[in-house]
Order: sequence, then structure tokens, then C-alpha cells
Amino acid sequence: MIPDIDSQIGIDVYSTDFVGIGGKIRDSPEDFQVFEIISEKSQKEIGDNDGYAVYKLRKKKIDTNHALSDIFRKKGIRLKSLGLKDSYAITEQYVCSGNKGHSVEDYSTEKYSLTKIGYVNKPLSKKDMISNHFKIKISDCSDGLTNFTEYEKILNFYGYQRFGSKRAVTHLIGKAILQRNFQKAVDLILSFTSSYDSKENTEIREKLKDKENYSKFYEQVPKQMDTERIVLKEMIDSDDCSKAIRVIPLSLRRFYIQAYQSFIFNKSLSLAFSDGEDLFETQIGDVCFDDHGIIGKYVKGMDQNLALPFVGYSYYKKTRFDYQISQILTQEEITPKDFYIKEMQEVSSEGGFRQASIHVTDYSSHDDIVEFSLSRGSFATILLREIMKPQDPILAGF
Repeated sequence: MIPDIDSQIGIDVYSTDFVGIGGKIRDSPEDFQVFEIISEKSQKEIGDNDGYAVYKLRKKKIDTNHALSDIFRKKGIRLKSLGLKDSYAITEQYVCSGNKGHSVEDYSTEKYSLTKIGYVNKPLSKKDMISNHFKIKISDCSDGLTNFTEYEKILNFYGYQRFGSKRAVTHLIGKAILQRNFQKAVDLILSFTSSYDSKENTEIREKLKDKENYSKFYEQVPKQMDTERIVLKEMIDSDDCSKAIRVIPLSLRRFYIQAYQSFIFNKSLSLAFSDGEDLFETQIGDVCFDDHGIIGKYVKGMDQNLALPFVGYSYYKKTRFDYQISQILTQEEITPKDFYIKEMQEVSSEGGFRQASIHVTDYSSHDDIVEFSLSRGSFATILLREIMKPQDPILAGF
């Protein structure tokens, strides 16, 4: 049976027939370890000559954005990451200075350490990061982890983090923005509640369902609800929903749109799988990625990975998945052209393609420990979902 939270984010199927071992992840940060891997070419380009400083950021109990913000406040250097890493985990990742010649010495706090490893001639980017290696302990699970062998046949769904995890709302905000319903977007940001949220957060969100309470309860909104606070402040000052959305950092506004695109992708992948489409083998007419991540048409005899459209205003209809995607767009009352937002052009999205299945390497397991590497953009929780088949993914630590 598919958990409710899965259905809410568009995941309506399991890829495998494995029974599942249950259990829980993230009992402690040490139980969930992630190590970023960059390409061999990028690794060789890191040297001792002056240029853009490259660091390894090792952290726990703090997410990437907050760690980098703290470094900027304390050391005055703005660093960019190649990917975002969760807070409740031990993570190691590469970060790079955006200014040539501007660097700091090694620095550490209780939650993170920053170690300089060299310099590059041009800043590292997301393209330099090829995969993440995971080492994960599954607590309180039944025996049978070593019996899981279906890791090469798993659909490449977007994971729970993409949608807000405990509060799966990011895609709903994105849809409201696409429909130019900025009032609804504000309401969702401020007052959407979840059974997984804390009692205190739920109570303040319930109060914010009434616009008359905005000024009255502004000071009660916790500091960690930083997005809610800036939206609320703008609503108090101007009572203009469009302005309130615009004060949200551009990267987050774009993330809302991407979250809704991710929901459509998950729904499309689920429906295509249910309809019997082969999502693990390529065929004539397919759009595919090659080993270097370059998109192109199917070529017989070439090693390629099937791709599905990631819907935007330049949606490519000529794939065998247009039937399922068109069905979903009709149900959602959304069209590809809606992703071009005249009123907020900076968050418009042309779309693209995403690999249909997860590429897993270096897989191993013993006792209650599983290790594996995933290519950039795939989610460990989606592989773990197939291994554990949790009744409630959020309570299971996802």
C-alpha cells in the first residue's frame, strides 16, 4: 500500500516487488553519511596556484545554506556549493569561492568545519559534481537487507526533501504561482498545516489563516520561519500578495516552480509505469542521456539512459510519454505555456528532461548498513523507500 505522503508528492507506485524490511533512518546524524564526489578531471584541476579557493565543508546538524551563511557572517567570504545537503546527517561536500584570490584559512565550529584543499582557475559548478556516496544505518529493521538485489530497477522519483518533507507544500505554492493566484500562494506559505509539524508551528499557522491576525501575531512567528516572516512583513506593510511573493529570495521562488515540475514528473513516471511502459530500456524515438549526461535521440547500440520530459513552457511532446503527461496536465488544469509567467518572468521555466531510472553504483550491504553511490540529482530516500517499504516515511526518518 502506498503511503499518503507518497501520493501527495506524486509517487503512486513501487518499482520493486521486494517485501521491505521496515525500520528507521537518522536515529542520529552519524547514521546517515553523505560524501560528495567530483569528476576526476575536476579533481586534477585543484592545485596550489592562486585562483578560486576550493574547500571541503564537513558538517552535521546544520544544512548547507545555513552553514555558508554563517561562514559569510563570521569570515566575510561568500562560498558556493555544488549541491545542498541535509542538516540531520554527517555530510562532506565541496564549496568554492566566487572571488579570485579571496580565501580564508581552515575554520571550524561545533556544527561544521571548513578545510581549504587548493585553488582552481575557474569556480567549480554543479556539473563538476558527478555523484554522492551514502553510508546509511537502518535501525529497528527486520532481517533481509542483504536480500535486496533490485537496485538497478528503481524509478528516479524526486524525493521528499523536494517538497518540504514534513510539510509537503512547496509544489502547491509553485502551482499557485503558475496559476497567478498569489493570494493562495501567500496563504499556503503562511498557514498550510501538516500533521508532522510541531504543535507550536501548527498553532501559529492556524492563527495566520486570518489576515486580521497578521500584525497581532507577527512577533510570535519563530525566527527559523524566515520565509514566513518576510512574506508576513510585506503583507502587513503593503497588503499586496504579488509583492509579498517577490520579496522571497529568487532561488526559493524558482524552487517552488521546480517543485511543482517535480510533482508532475513523479506523476508522469508513476502513470507510465502503471500503464506498462518500459522505463529501464531505451527504444527508437526515445530521448536519452549518454554517459556524459548529454541529451539526444536514441541511437541503436549506444549506451544510453532513458529520459522523460520535465515539463515547462518548451515542453517537447514527441515522446511515448505524452499520453500520460497530457492526462496529468489536464487533471491539474495546467498547460505548458503556464510556465512562462509574464507577471514574474524571472521564475519562468522552459523545462527539460530527467533520467527515468536511478543509476546506482558501489552498492553493498551487511547487517543493518547499506552503502551506495547515486548520480547527481537522484535521491537516496527513493532507493531506501524500496528497501524499507515504510508505512509512514516521515516517521521512518525520510
